[in-house]
Amino acid sequence: MRMDLFDRTTPAASVDSAADAPRIDAPLAERMRPRTLDELAGHDAVLGPGTPLGRALRADRAPSMVLWGPPGCGKTTVARCLAAHSRARFVQLSAVLAGVAELRETIARAAQERTAGRRTVLFVDEIHRFNRAQQDALLPHVEAGTVTLVGATTENPSFAVNAAVLSRAQVVRLEPLRADALAALLRRALEDPERGLGGLSVEATDDVLGAIASWADGDARRGLTLLDHVVRECAAASKSSLALADVETATRSKSLRYDKAGEEHYNLASAFIKSLRGSDPDAGLYWALRMIEAGDDPRFVLRRMIIFASEDIGLADSRALEIAVAADRAFERLGVPEGLIPLAHAVTYLAVAPKSKAAYRALRAVQGVVQDRGALAVPMRLRNAPTKAMKEWGYGDGYRDPHAGEDGFVDERYLPDELGDAVYYEPTTHGTEARVREHLTKLRGRARR
Repeated sequence: MRMDLFDRTTPAASVDSAADAPRIDAPLAERMRPRTLDELAGHDAVLGPGTPLGRALRADRAPSMVLWGPPGCGKTTVARCLAAHSRARFVQLSAVLAGVAELRETIARAAQERTAGRRTVLFVDEIHRFNRAQQDALLPHVEAGTVTLVGATTENPSFAVNAAVLSRAQVVRLEPLRADALAALLRRALEDPERGLGGLSVEATDDVLGAIASWADGDARRGLTLLDHVVRECAAASKSSLALADVETATRSKSLRYDKAGEEHYNLASAFIKSLRGSDPDAGLYWALRMIEAGDDPRFVLRRMIIFASEDIGLADSRALEIAVAADRAFERLGVPEGLIPLAHAVTYLAVAPKSKAAYRALRAVQGVVQDRGALAVPMRLRNAPTKAMKEWGYGDGYRDPHAGEDGFVDERYLPDELGDAVYYEPTTHGTEARVREHLTKLRGRARR
């Protein structure tokens, strides 16, 4: 759906006009939406009047940009505030509803306006939902300056937006609103008699508004929606003051912001593994439960733990792999919630276990050699000779059985001759691998002599 929000040739000092103001029955979040850049709260670090981007927007020199941030952080609000400071024609497209045909129509209109000396700012909401063809259709027009593109996305642009588009746009990261900024917004909404809830004459302490802000988790829309609900409930019950109990009743559980297919999934998984690697069982349990409580499959966490047990612990404590696998099997048998007990057991064990990447490094080193050197011949002494002819050809000649040597060891080279005495596995001195290191050092010393 296409909508010309601000079709004008002269700048407006504010969008706070009868034509632009939302209806009184609009959601509170829409009524309280900031209408100028100076009303924005919580984004001073990137959009404040003292920042390069803030100065550019206020001077009507908006570059093409991609606004990236979680729901409710103010992406659409920033775009609308930009329109309030712009002499450009402002057009909004929804990437969910718009197709290539509508996009081309919008570009064609922008080209006509440009010949008349008028710029067009094209705001594409949820730009990550545009497919590659739609994003590619924008490229020449953004590059030529036919439109100034402002895209909004909740997804990491490096994953969701074409690299060619990103090279022509500035990525602006909008963080979730801080609790203090959100609480201030809630206070304004509660007391504003025109756009907010001031007409209901319901009061609230800072602690109550702080609880709502904390529950909203940086999402202004979410916080304002909850405030609207609890205040109207109080007013209907003829209560003049909002209490913490009212908020707690309306928020039985906290829904964690999480997208199992998006960046936050990988952020939490990374924090989980780094906590285990850093031998912090408390943080390991925290991040594991954050993923699971937000809806991730515990099997994903268990799979990462099995990998971690070999990659980051290895021979420093070989039981770590056994425990990780056992936790995985126990979960399959027990399910939720009991299956989380062995999962927690394994998380804490892996965290406190001694660490070694020696086996993993050896794997990577040998993979590199195999790829670089190709199929080196197996030495004749190491080849099997199941037939008489193969024995005559020299297969197995010179092979010495280690069991016939002292301590079950003989001086032999098992790598291809071209690799000589190359060493790929270097044991650490951590945990039980210290004994492995001592034993292997002795054997390698005997072999070299």
